[in-house]
Amino acid sequence: MGRQWLQKNKEITANKRAKITSKLVREITVAAKMGTPDPDMNPRLAVAIEAARKQSVSNDVIARAIKKATGSGADAGDLEHVTYEGMAPHKVPVIVECMTDNRNRTAPDIRALFKKGQFGSKVGFFFEHLGIVEATHPQPGLDPEEAAIEAGAQSCDELESVPEGQSGARFLTEIADLDATTQALREAGWIVTTSEIGYVPKDPVALGEAELAEVADFLERIDDHDDTHRIYAAYRPA
Repeated sequence: MGRQWLQKNKEITANKRAKITSKLVREITVAAKMGTPDPDMNPRLAVAIEAARKQSVSNDVIARAIKKATGSGADAGDLEHVTYEGMAPHKVPVIVECMTDNRNRTAPDIRALFKKGQFGSKVGFFFEHLGIVEATHPQPGLDPEEAAIEAGAQSCDELESVPEGQSGARFLTEIADLDATTQALREAGWIVTTSEIGYVPKDPVALGEAELAEVADFLERIDDHDDTHRIYAAYRPA
């Protein structure tokens, strides 16, 4: 399921909304750090800024996030990208990406959150490391495979949530092609909601309803940690 375990019909509390906003701002910093700080020249950064604005993140906060990536301004600091691997309950492979200014604080915290699973198991071979672009188009009935070919994506698959009367897909690319594919889709009229380098499960573990709920709860606890940036899990409904 990759990160699609997050697609749940649950009320978002004020605290949860604040954490979502924090992760959106962090994505701006990551995107700016990995490319140019100019959104006109950095499609991933442009998408991150758009997502933050949809959550009413102010321009001042966005500007500070970009300055933090470039090492300028009062908020400048060294954020380190750290990846942890392990197993969730029911032997579900999990990869957790964290952005932290102190890995000596983060590592023990994530280890503790894996109490019901298995921290440190090498699970990277269960995933493909790819560019991931999620997008919708206001025109219904578009062929996502044709759009993928035109945009330079390797493949595409179904997007879980698509507004009624629109088209939607998740496009998978080589990491080096992520920015070009994102830009090509935007120019073709697609509304890009996600543009990131992530992990796509090769052979997800099939789980029953009770098992799904247990794994989702396990992942949500990790996602609630302030340093957690992305979580990828290889499972699906049976």
